[in-house]
Amino acid sequence: MNVTHVPYFTLAAYGDIGQLRYVCFVFVLCVYVFIVGANVFLIVVICVNRSLHEPMYMFLCSLFVNELYGSTGLFPLLLVQILSDVHSVPASLCFLQIFCVYMYAGVEFFNLTVMSYDRYVAICHPLQYSTRVTPQRAAALIAVCWSSSCLISVSLISLSAPLPLCGNLINKVYCGYHSVVKLSCSNSSVSNFLGIMISCLSVSVTLALILFSYLRILQVCLSGCKQSRAKALSTCTPHLASLINFSFGCVFEVLQSRFNMSRAPSGLRIFLSLYFLSCQPLFNPLLYGLRMSRIHHSCRRLLAGRK
Repeated sequence: MNVTHVPYFTLAAYGDIGQLRYVCFVFVLCVYVFIVGANVFLIVVICVNRSLHEPMYMFLCSLFVNELYGSTGLFPLLLVQILSDVHSVPASLCFLQIFCVYMYAGVEFFNLTVMSYDRYVAICHPLQYSTRVTPQRAAALIAVCWSSSCLISVSLISLSAPLPLCGNLINKVYCGYHSVVKLSCSNSSVSNFLGIMISCLSVSVTLALILFSYLRILQVCLSGCKQSRAKALSTCTPHLASLINFSFGCVFEVLQSRFNMSRAPSGLRIFLSLYFLSCQPLFNPLLYGLRMSRIHHSCRRLLAGRK
């Protein structure tokens, strides 16, 4: 294909599954309904329960909102593509999805970072917690998370959208920045380098802050009593599990984006694509709803019709 602009992209990770498409459609629809229902329910629980109007739960609420945002950037188009015979996406919709996907990833990382800071202050400086992490500062940190992620996503779109393209085949089930850059007719090394730098800088800064927070928490736990260690472990375990799960998803995304996956089995490509955007929205509501006692009790009270 020798063109400079393409009107649409073809998502080539879908295989010819014949009548199984209807089974896949129902399964994916059920997953999406569960994600929306679970995250909306937990958002409502936090909003209606005044005892949960604290910084830690504000960060959790932001996390649940982001899970809704990220899954909505994937699942509606995915459901349409499963039932479609031609897996094509208009270029404008493809770039919109790139924006949604990378903003979701940015908010997730930044949100997990401020949550680690919240746990660091609560465990390492408990007497200063109420003055250092106020609801107003928590709201400001959440605003920074979302605005910074939006700025990063806009930067990636501005790097990829103007590129002249000589192809329209994307070996994934959704549009990605690097997948589009690889289709460029011109020398895309500058755009590729800048995209990598933006991503690496964002990830390295967040991971450095998270590592610092948990090293300090570990020091306090090792020097404290058994009761303080148990309390720190119970509050930090969900956050660490969520961080590890999302990191696996990011690794899978990088492997699929940076390496040629055209010869990989269709099922593997679909799994790698979906894990990044579906496992975290599925995992977090179950993790925090079951592991955090105050949310768990509030959910039970709300379901029982008690305030």
